Amino acid sequence: MFGIPILSTLIFLPLVGAAFILAIDATDEPGKRSARRVALWTSSVTFLLSLFLWFSFDTSTAEFQFVEKAEWIPTYNINYHLGLDGISVLFVLLTTLLTPICVLASWESIKERVKEYMIAFLVLETMMVGMFSALDMVVFYIFFEGVLIPMFLIIGVWGGPRRVYASYKLFLYTLLGSVLMLLAMLVMYDQAGTTDIPTLMATRFAPDLQTWLWLAFFASFAVKVPMWPVHTWLPDAHVEAPTAGSVILAGVLLKFGGYGFLRFSLPMFPDASVYFTPLIYGLSIMAVIYTSLVALVQSDMKKLIAYSSIAHMGFVTAGTFSLTIQGVEGAIYQMLSHGVVSAALFLIVGVIYDRLHTREISAYGGLVHRMPGYALVFMLFMMASVGLPGTGGFVGELLVLMGLFKANTWVAALVATGVVLGAAYMLYLYRRVVFGALEKEEVKKMLDMNRREWVVFAPLIILTLWMGVYPVPFLDMMHVSVENLLGQVQLALDASNSAVIAGQ
Repeated sequence: MFGIPILSTLIFLPLVGAAFILAIDATDEPGKRSARRVALWTSSVTFLLSLFLWFSFDTSTAEFQFVEKAEWIPTYNINYHLGLDGISVLFVLLTTLLTPICVLASWESIKERVKEYMIAFLVLETMMVGMFSALDMVVFYIFFEGVLIPMFLIIGVWGGPRRVYASYKLFLYTLLGSVLMLLAMLVMYDQAGTTDIPTLMATRFAPDLQTWLWLAFFASFAVKVPMWPVHTWLPDAHVEAPTAGSVILAGVLLKFGGYGFLRFSLPMFPDASVYFTPLIYGLSIMAVIYTSLVALVQSDMKKLIAYSSIAHMGFVTAGTFSLTIQGVEGAIYQMLSHGVVSAALFLIVGVIYDRLHTREISAYGGLVHRMPGYALVFMLFMMASVGLPGTGGFVGELLVLMGLFKANTWVAALVATGVVLGAAYMLYLYRRVVFGALEKEEVKKMLDMNRREWVVFAPLIILTLWMGVYPVPFLDMMHVSVENLLGQVQLALDASNSAVIAGQ
C-alpha cells in the first residue's frame, strides 16, 4: 500500500500506540482518559488500515498475498515471512474489528491501572494479527505463544475474585500443549531443513511420522479450540475475565485452534488427518451434546455462554475434518460468525453487570420493562447464536451440516442436535433475564443502554445481519483458498495410495 508493508504496519502499529501510552502519566483522571483515547485511536486506525486488505484482496487466486519476506536468522534458514490467503485475511479483519470495540467497552468499567490495561490490549492485538499473518513456523510460534502473556495479565490483574486461579489454569493448559507442538516443529525442521510454512505445506512427510506430528499439533490446537475434554479452562477464564477479556477470548483466541488445523494439520499431515477423523468426529459430538447440556443447568450467564462457545466450536472441528468444500467453508464461516456473536453476547452480559454487579440469572427478570433497547439487541444475538435464518450463525451451521452429511450421515445427525439444544439454553436464558414480572427493586432502577453502548453494538449488529443475509463476499474471499487446500490434501492422499499399491 503506497510502498508501505501493510502487514508489518498492522502488526506493529498497536505497539507504537502502547509506547505512547507508556509515556503518559495516568495517575489522575485526565491521564487515564488520555490512555483510553490513545488506545481507541490506535486500534481504530489499525482497523481502518486493515480494510485495505478487504478491498485489495484478489479472490481469484489461492496464492499468499501482501507477502513480506526478510532474512532474520539466515544461518538456520529462519526468515521474517508474512502473507495472507483467503482464510487468514478474514481472521485478521475480525481481530482488528474487535480490538477497538473492546477498548470502547472498557471505557467506564476499568477504573484502576487503566494505562497498563490499554497497553495489554494493544500488545495482544499485535500478537493476534502477527499469528494470523505468519508464514514462518518460528514467527508463528512466537506470536502464538506471545498472546498468553497479555491475556494472562488481563485476567489475572483485572479479573474477578478467582482471577489468579483462572489465569494460571489458562496459562498451564495452553503452554503444555504448545510445548509438544514446539517439539514437532523441531522434528519438521530437521526433516525439511526449513521453517517456511508454504514450503512445509508442499513437503511430504512419511505417514508414520505424520501420525506423531499430527498428535503433537493436536495437543496444542485442541486446547485452544477448546475441544472436549480439555475445555475446562475456558469457563473459569470467561467467568473471571473482565468483559473485554471475554470478548477477545471468545471472539479471536478460540479461533487459533481451528486456524491451526487448517494451516498445519490438513495440508502438512493429510494421511494422519484422515486417519484421525473418527477421533475428531467423536470429540466434536461430545462437545456439541455434552457442553450444551451443561449450559442448560448454569446459573451464571457468562458460564452459560462459555459452554455454548465450546458447543459451537464442536461444529467447527467436525466441519473442518469433513474434508468437503461445504464443511470447511462452513467451519471458517462459523468461526467468523461465532467471533462476532459470542463477542456481542459477552458484551450484553457486561452491560447489565456494570449496572447490578452480578451475573446470576436469578438476580434479573422483567428487564424488557426497563431496558427495551437492550432486550431488542439481546434478542438479535440470542437468535444469531441459535442459528436463526437471516443471521450469520445460520449460514455457518447450514454449510457445516451439508458438508458433514456428504461425509458421514450419522455424524451430521448427531451434530445437528446441537441446534436444538442451543435453542433450548439460549431461549431459557433470554426468558429468565428479559421477560417475566419486574419484581426486584434493583432491576427497577436499571437504565437502558447509553450512547457509548449503542456505538459498541452497532458494528456487530450490522455484521451479523450482513453475514446472514448476504454471505457471498465472505464465501468468495475464502472459496479458492479452501479449494486449493482440499486439492492439496487429495493429491497427497492419492500419492500415498499409489505408493501403497506400488509397494504391494
